[in-house]
Amino acid sequence: MHVHRTWLRNFRSHGSADLTWDPGVNLIVGPNGSGKTNLVEAIAFLSTGRSFRGAPVDALTTVGSEGSTVRAEVDHGERRQLVEIDLPVRGRTRTQVNRQRVSRRRDLLEVLQVTVFGPDDLELVKGGPGERRNFLDEVVVQLRPADELVVADWERALRQRNSFLKQARGRLDGDATLTLDVWDTKAAVAGAEVHGLRRRLVERLEPYVATAYGQVSRGRGEASGDTVELGLIPGWSGDAELGEALRRARDDDLRRGVTTVGPHRDDLSVLLAGLPTRTHASQGEQRCVALALRLAAHRLVTETRDQAPVLVLDDVFSELDDDRAAALVHALPVGQTFITSATGAPPGVIPDHVVRLSDGHVVADDR
Repeated sequence: MHVHRTWLRNFRSHGSADLTWDPGVNLIVGPNGSGKTNLVEAIAFLSTGRSFRGAPVDALTTVGSEGSTVRAEVDHGERRQLVEIDLPVRGRTRTQVNRQRVSRRRDLLEVLQVTVFGPDDLELVKGGPGERRNFLDEVVVQLRPADELVVADWERALRQRNSFLKQARGRLDGDATLTLDVWDTKAAVAGAEVHGLRRRLVERLEPYVATAYGQVSRGRGEASGDTVELGLIPGWSGDAELGEALRRARDDDLRRGVTTVGPHRDDLSVLLAGLPTRTHASQGEQRCVALALRLAAHRLVTETRDQAPVLVLDDVFSELDDDRAAALVHALPVGQTFITSATGAPPGVIPDHVVRLSDGHVVADDR
């Protein structure tokens, strides 16, 4: 899988851009603010319909324009497919694959998958549980796009239950009790399925993370006996099934007007040498663990789906010392890679294609 060509119109800082890419290593160089990240954000956006920077859709269109368009030709073996997303300032987003409208994110993922490494990945280790839950769910859907439905069912059930709890205002009559029983059942079934997907992913991911950490830490972890261990901490206590946990929490949930137990409170436990990386690891160790998590997920998806997702390294090397940068380069799998940099190719990287930017414009396109 690789991106052959991209067209951008009024996307972020790019009024117009038409670029053909190499199946190997593509280096995008330019000073800060020149639009490097905007280019790779557009590529990743075509995979999910979401910004990996967490930006709302209306922030992706150039200010003052009537709308934006992102388009790409993606090669799968001998087949070339066209992916397009139109973002009008007024009206609904239009997403198409091979000129046919689609409405599901998994339709995009079947055509293009992208793994993004970025400076904010440190939040996978240092941030709150929500960052780690999102990471797990992203990988779950990459492994099997159809599981997007499972995640969506749980999110819908949680919203509906929370809405009912707020409307109940702490009181239940006979009819309301029956209604809440229905929402509890739906939430329990969908939530247990999501929790199970996450738990199985963590079990599969752990050996990949341990191997990747040994690589990006240049063997420092292995030399010191520091190993990475993963676990999934359930969002409810005790040995009860989720349905029983919801029933036990009902009075508290009614009082608070919100669901207090369930997969929305799951957390990914990441230990280094038996201690939580969030509180006990150094900044350098935390960065290595974050890189290992992304690299491990990329490898697992590659092996499971028998094709490597497109790899985006957005300003990652500016955050690493030379040893860790070299270790990451050595650990990268074969496949199409996009690297953004303000200074040029990182040590050990020989790009197949270089695009140079200045003030949101392409000023050189070298092969």
